[in-house]
Amino acid sequence: MEKRLLGRTGHMSSVITLGCASLGKIPQKEADKVVDLALSHGVNHFDVAPTYGEAELRLRPWMKEHRDDIFLACKTGKRTRKEAAEELERSLDRIGVDHIDLYQFHGLDEMNDLEIAFGSEGALQAMLVAREEGVIDYIGITCHRPPTILEALKKFDLDTVLLPVNFVIRRNRQLENDYEPVLKLAKERNMGVIAMKALAKRRWPPTYGDNRPYFTWYEPFDSQEDIDKCICFALSQDVTTAASASDGRLVPKIIDAAERYRKLTGREQITVTESASKLKPLFPEI
Repeated sequence: MEKRLLGRTGHMSSVITLGCASLGKIPQKEADKVVDLALSHGVNHFDVAPTYGEAELRLRPWMKEHRDDIFLACKTGKRTRKEAAEELERSLDRIGVDHIDLYQFHGLDEMNDLEIAFGSEGALQAMLVAREEGVIDYIGITCHRPPTILEALKKFDLDTVLLPVNFVIRRNRQLENDYEPVLKLAKERNMGVIAMKALAKRRWPPTYGDNRPYFTWYEPFDSQEDIDKCICFALSQDVTTAASASDGRLVPKIIDAAERYRKLTGREQITVTESASKLKPLFPEI
């Protein structure tokens, strides 16, 4: 699998990141199959969070033998210094490691939360202490709203950014979801970029009710042909890697698509983008 430089971290990340939300709602034996498949195909960037069910615990057995093979990214949804420090310690314990390569603000979408997190008693202060102590190496942000990311980057020079990048958003581009200014700034600053929601088709229609066939909170594209299109489009942008969807059953198709990836031409990207003319993007919610 192709690997790309994750900005200033210097790490060569596989073009697919294992989104470990896919492990959080399944038994250990099923999770082991997903992790084993990812590692056997060269996936070396894993992204986990304490809010992903039991995902941290599902990773724990693999860290004993494969810690050196995995660029481990984790997150905190806490906004204050004290709470973030406590959540970091809990994640280290649950995963069974003594350090995390990349620690990220999780879902930092709202401007009010941004002010708290980057304030004098905010989560950023806990991250800076952890970095100084060698507990974490790099600091990043995950966010669904590009304008919030741009504001965050005025306050602190983050190492990575994780945000939605897909062709449905590109077809329905507006201020609240336009990822291109972030990608441009990230390139200028040598930041690593992780794309998320690459497979997002739309929000689940009400007709599904409680009978959604996947654990994803959005309806994903799920045929191999469509997943190929999603992955090829996302990886044809200025991103380092694309996170897999939060359902392990989609991971084999995503890996397959990544191993056959080729960069789309400008004309091909326009064609893919226009195929989403009847779809609504995830953000902003309409």
